[in-house]
Amino acid sequence: MKLLQTLCETPAVPGREQRLIDVMKTHLAPYCDDVSIDPMGNVIGYKPSKKKNARTVMISAHMDEIGFVVNHVDKNGFIRIVPRGFHMPRTLCSQRVRVIGKKELIGIAEVAPALQDAKKREEMPALKSMFIDTGLGKAAKNAVTVGDFVVLERSFEEQGSVCISKAFDDRVGCYVLLETMKQLHTKELPVNICAVGSVQEEVGLRGARGAAKSITPDIGVALDVTVAADVPGISEDQQVTTLGNGVAIKINDSSAICNHGLVRQLQTLAKKHKIKHQMEVLSGGGTDTAAMQMFGSGAVCALSIPTRYIHTPNEMIHKNDVKACIALLSRFLENADKAKLEF
Repeated sequence: MKLLQTLCETPAVPGREQRLIDVMKTHLAPYCDDVSIDPMGNVIGYKPSKKKNARTVMISAHMDEIGFVVNHVDKNGFIRIVPRGFHMPRTLCSQRVRVIGKKELIGIAEVAPALQDAKKREEMPALKSMFIDTGLGKAAKNAVTVGDFVVLERSFEEQGSVCISKAFDDRVGCYVLLETMKQLHTKELPVNICAVGSVQEEVGLRGARGAAKSITPDIGVALDVTVAADVPGISEDQQVTTLGNGVAIKINDSSAICNHGLVRQLQTLAKKHKIKHQMEVLSGGGTDTAAMQMFGSGAVCALSIPTRYIHTPNEMIHKNDVKACIALLSRFLENADKAKLEF
């Protein structure tokens, strides 16, 4: 899982994905005929089919992670931030962060002391009340400027069958994309593949919109995480998916409805090849699926990795779910010419 660790630990917030763009380009290049970077920063690897009039399949996994941008450094060196992407402030208090400025600094995200009295202690802190303390005092002003970006600081850990890290959303999707292209690169496929590492998903699916509009795929496949709320206090009907129960085949979320024919084919392939899977109906949230549906020209589907504690400093995935996702995506691409769309 060394590649997954590299992906997770590479800092890249929306609009500042350059480091991960470089990683994705390097790892896609051996498995594609061409790799390009579009004006938005999307990394697009192209593997053509020799089949005449072949369908084009766009696979999208977003490269950005939730983070922050510095908007003020006060006279004492305390750093104020604004979010890029959705955060739950309660998960941030007293957590380490990495400030990417002239040099990289480790800081602690904290809440203004006024909110730490007995009456306020149990309340959800507001992001605007948070600051970052590097401990450098006034010297921080020489190292950090407005516009520098900030990511959560968490190492990648393997423990038994699970992995724990920041940014599995959506570095695990990027990993699945790269590993699938690696498995298929010597095979003749019946479809053209555009493997896309998209940018700025966490702030509105922006990269995938532009990529889908230019590629105009016949079929779009999004790779992302989904909620695994299989924890104490959550009823079974609200858990969405279960860690270790296999890749999730998305039916719909709040932003996109997957083509029923593609969903059925994914189910059929999973059963035929004995790939562990589960079905996903997500009441909220959205992925690049929606961008491809609205700005592409074809049908869409999505494969999801069940993930506990999404958008926190410590997300959790199961290795077998990742393997199942790679296996099912590979089988799908080998048979995507046979997909029958249903409406």
